[in-house]
Amino acid sequence: MEKKRTSGIQFLIIFAIIILIIVAVFAAVLNYVPIEDIFKTEPAIKTNVKKEVTVTDEGIADAVEKLYDATVIVKVGNNNQITGWGSGFVYKDNNKDAYILTNHHVVDGSNTITIEMSDGSTTTGSLVGSDEFADVAVIKVASNTVLSVAEIGESESLRVGDTVFAVGTPVSLDYSFTVTRGILSGKDRLVERSNSSSDFGSFFNRNTATETWYMKLLQIDASINSGNSGGPLANCNGEVVGINNSKISSSYSSTSIENIGFAIPIEDALEVAENIEKGKNTTSTKPTLGVTMTTIEGASQNNIKVDEGVKTGAVIVSVVEKSNADNAGLKAGDVITKYNDIEIKDYRYLKYYLYKSSVGDKVKITYIRDGKEHTTDVTLKG
Repeated sequence: MEKKRTSGIQFLIIFAIIILIIVAVFAAVLNYVPIEDIFKTEPAIKTNVKKEVTVTDEGIADAVEKLYDATVIVKVGNNNQITGWGSGFVYKDNNKDAYILTNHHVVDGSNTITIEMSDGSTTTGSLVGSDEFADVAVIKVASNTVLSVAEIGESESLRVGDTVFAVGTPVSLDYSFTVTRGILSGKDRLVERSNSSSDFGSFFNRNTATETWYMKLLQIDASINSGNSGGPLANCNGEVVGINNSKISSSYSSTSIENIGFAIPIEDALEVAENIEKGKNTTSTKPTLGVTMTTIEGASQNNIKVDEGVKTGAVIVSVVEKSNADNAGLKAGDVITKYNDIEIKDYRYLKYYLYKSSVGDKVKITYIRDGKEHTTDVTLKG
């Protein structure tokens, strides 16, 4: 019994000695190695792993396909000789006749029209009518000659920055049915037009008496050139939202200008087209007021004093005797501020809304004279 007790004591002594040795070694290590180094693990070795990344941009191919076959080339000529071309698109088909929209300036002065489809087939078109001031023309062809009808969208729902694309035949017939893509750069741009020259854009070249007017247009940065005129401007769903009609060229300024193009909002174009189809001669029946006008800022240069409280409006510089304005009692110095309750910022807006009216329309003119507001009714005459 005594022997077993002795063996147990010896075991405990040996165990204690071992523990003391371990503690002593650990203490010695601590004197030479920082504690954080004892527990520090080696970092994983970093390697450059190449990961395959595939970037895809399917673009607007589906939208283009939707519109492509509804787009046409409008070839114009005299005495059966082709003298030029533009673009257009089929916007309506009644199973007997199909109707094509293009620009007035594409067909102006021609007596023959040939329509070429995207598959190369051709047919003869007849001009239903056109409006020079809206720059819209309607052409009729046999229904069985067209390949597709465009889907119409809404320009009013577009936001600046939305994707748009144009289809047309710019510069040369070698580039038939070219697609260009961009964004909507601006809305409601009030742009001056003239029937005597092409110094603003690259498309107008008239030989008639000089006249200026204004159009409210969509501004785009999709590339358009001569030959794109009359072609469709579409949204990313392939719906037509406008008719391409002009651009600012370098001849407009001494500086280089790129990608400032314009298109007629489709709502405005269809309104004109409907009047043309009804047989209204929209170009020759534009009303006039019979006044010369200037801006608020330009009034002093014409020796006209405008009340300081009047910040916007069309200032009348002179009135033609027995004109619409004269018959309505308007005088030099009056500032027109409203046209049928539409606010008039300056004379450009007045002329724009005037040209959207028709001869025979009765409109209400609001104007400022001697610091007081007045209204008068005007029955528009040509």
